[in-house]
Amino acid sequence: MSTQNIADNIYSVGTTIAAKIAPDLKLIIRKYYQRIYYCSVITNPDKKQLVYFEHELIPPSGSGR
Repeated sequence: MSTQNIADNIYSVGTTIAAKIAPDLKLIIRKYYQRIYYCSVITNPDKKQLVYFEHELIPPSGSGR
């Protein structure tokens, strides 16, 4: 059994972000669990959530990362 450090994610829940595959689609991080980000589309939050690994996301503009 492995343990996961809760602080191992770069982006916080509630952060507005975009995915590399669709950079024009704005997402908001709803949950982070086991190195996976669960995101909702900002313009349609009732739509099914999308899931991404950290390397599939574009840092928020102005974050300096």
